[in-house]
Amino acid sequence: MTRLVTIAGPPSSGKTSVLLKAIDHLKTRGLKAGVIKFDCTVTYDDLAYEKNGIPVKIGLSGALCPDHFFISNVEECLEWGEERGVDILIIESAGLCNRCAPHIKDALAICVIDNLSGVNTPKKIGPMLKLADIVVITKGDIVSQAEREIFTFRVKQVNPRAAIVSINGVTGQGAHDLGVLLETASSLDSLTGQRLRFSMPAATCAYCLGQTKIGKEYQRGYVKKMKW
Repeated sequence: MTRLVTIAGPPSSGKTSVLLKAIDHLKTRGLKAGVIKFDCTVTYDDLAYEKNGIPVKIGLSGALCPDHFFISNVEECLEWGEERGVDILIIESAGLCNRCAPHIKDALAICVIDNLSGVNTPKKIGPMLKLADIVVITKGDIVSQAEREIFTFRVKQVNPRAAIVSINGVTGQGAHDLGVLLETASSLDSLTGQRLRFSMPAATCAYCLGQTKIGKEYQRGYVKKMKW
């Protein structure tokens, strides 16, 4: 059976760099990893994975929320990994709105955030951080020791249960620790009937269906208004 890992985080937080370094560790352990990358309109991450000999598949959601697109295709993702004989399948979601919730019960869940995003960022991020098993913090070499400690403290306030790993995506320092944790991922023979750790962001309105006109008369479906 294939071991499953979900990974999410804000754009440019270093998810791909971190994974490439961690997968290098898995290779030394004789484990084959595969990656499925979900994004919106375009991605070039597949080139980096292919260059390193890692099986990779790209899913572009277009006008759809990438997390809704991800969960609608995740069963086939696991089948893809099993067909290619990967020991660990890593599914990377875009994490664009900070409310994203791609983590699955019984599958190892990782969130990647970077020190440059600001010390208040952990409190702004939703389920992809709060319900993660592992939080990877990147770009610590660019900020001061005090800033790193404050940022880590804020992460612990939001998710006190998670293992925290600091990784330098350029040098790979710390990636060995993540690789060891990836080995603890649970094996799943099927995702049918499994549950998400948290519900997806809700959005079923006229604008989801292509409406471009502004005005109350054009708003239909799930509409939330501010209080004034």
